Parts: sequence; structure tokens; C-alpha cells
Amino acid sequence: MPWEASRLNKLLRAEISAVETYQQALDKLRGEPQTGELQQIASICEDHRDSANKLRERILQQGGRPTEDSGAWGSWSKMVMGAVKLLGDKAALTALRQGEENGIEDYQEALQEADMPSDIRNLIQTTLLPRQQQHLNVLNKFIGSA
Repeated sequence: MPWEASRLNKLLRAEISAVETYQQALDKLRGEPQTGELQQIASICEDHRDSANKLRERILQQGGRPTEDSGAWGSWSKMVMGAVKLLGDKAALTALRQGEENGIEDYQEALQEADMPSDIRNLIQTTLLPRQQQHLNVLNKFIGSA
């Protein structure tokens, strides 16, 4: 498997984990009144789903096989989200924020690779990383008002 496909699979696992984590948060919030916060959380979840799909496409283009699960990140996020259900919304938002910060670090680290193809670098710089940063801003606003 080319370097790019294996590196992209690492990023894909993080995106799959983000989808799973946001889905858990949405499931927790579903019984509550519809709010702008719930709609924005759902939108962030969809962004992560779309990011995962874009990474899958690139992996296939590289001749690789996209991972189908979130691996260790997914197990960690399930454990964290299970614990925060007991602690309330602010703890859940803080856990989601930590995931976004980790995603930003993963993308920034990937951009340090000199042999990354330009189309993948462009995808990360123009779409995937800015989304993560936007998600972080949204979550910071929620946490500030919680």
C-alpha cells in the first residue's frame, strides 16, 4: 500500500471516530427540545461524514483499501462519551472539542509530510482542516455559553 493510502487511512479512522462520537452526542440530545445547538452538532456530524467520504475516495484513487472502522480512536471515544453522559452537556461538549483539537493536530502533522501529493495537500488545506477549525470555534462558543 502506498504511503499516501496508509497515512490517509489514519486520517480516515479519526473521521469515522468523529462521526461515531457526534452520533452518540446526537442520540443523547435527541430527547431534548430542538435547538440551534442540536442542529449545529448534526451539521458537524455531516461534515465529518463527508470528510470521511472524501478520504475514502482518495485512498481508492491511490490504489489502497479504505479502513471500515475507527480502530482505537473509536473505542476511546465510546468510552469518553459513555462517561460524559453521566456528567452533562458541558462535559460532552468538552470531549467533542478535544476530538476536534486532535483532528486539527492530525491534519497539521500530515501536512508536514514533504512527499504528500498536491491534490491531497490541497484537500486538507482547503477543506478538511478549515472544517475542523470551524467546528472547534462552534464548540468553544457552546462551551462558553453553557
